Amino acid sequence: MASAGNGSLLRGWFELLRWHKPSGRLILLIPAGWSLWLTPLAPPPAALVGWIVLGGLAVSGAGCVANDLWDRRFDPLVERTRGRPLASGRVSVAAAFLLLLLCLLFALAVELALPTASRGLCLLLALLALPPVLLYPSAKRWFALPQLVLALCWGFAVLIPWAAATGSLAGGWPLALGWFAALAWTFGFDTVYAMADRRDDAALGLRSSALTLAERAPLAVAISYGLTAAALGMAAALAGVGALFWPLWAVASVAMQREARRLDGGHFGRQVRLGALLLLALVLGRLP
Repeated sequence: MASAGNGSLLRGWFELLRWHKPSGRLILLIPAGWSLWLTPLAPPPAALVGWIVLGGLAVSGAGCVANDLWDRRFDPLVERTRGRPLASGRVSVAAAFLLLLLCLLFALAVELALPTASRGLCLLLALLALPPVLLYPSAKRWFALPQLVLALCWGFAVLIPWAAATGSLAGGWPLALGWFAALAWTFGFDTVYAMADRRDDAALGLRSSALTLAERAPLAVAISYGLTAAALGMAAALAGVGALFWPLWAVASVAMQREARRLDGGHFGRQVRLGALLLLALVLGRLP
């Protein structure tokens, strides 16, 4: 019986971390990849890529757990979320807090494993990232555009890898534009993600960019994706990325605009593929 109980808890934790939905994990790691392949030292060492992936998984997991802890009283009332482990009672609040602590400790361990020259700056950035990551789930209660808060969280997925690779944030325009591209992309896809909950959010008095922008939301998504492609293209040009980057960048840029008119349930997964296509473009553009 104890073994069955432990297995149930582990399955609940697995779902609480959203590891059964890998798209949500990849969509955070992709901007980190953009950052690593935009640095002057690209391509990055394989070991550094591995640490960034592990750290991203830990922080993403912490954000998911924090989100469900904040929303544990709302999620049972929303059709899309009522089956989540906390909302359905399959995982207790105490167990969720324990998992959150484990995620944060693992993220700290990853930070300590980074190169000595960049460790202090990366730790500082991680500490600065922690408040918005943990507070983002509450933003829908007090801010008309909570997706902007998530975008700021996603921006650290560009800053921390850059700092880990170079030991500084003296990246000039390539870093600034890569950071902005991550913010614009995140605002766009999370606005679409929020569209599925508009009816439930309105009934519960919660806020989202999908509700605030209303009929202007599709235009805002199109603008966000246009800014993403433009910023990443300028970052690549200023970073000296090679000619192989541009054909794939053009395909992804056009496809993102098409996707801004296809705001259905498959949108999120298609953005993962387009973001990955932009990363592949950077990787190919860094080939000797």
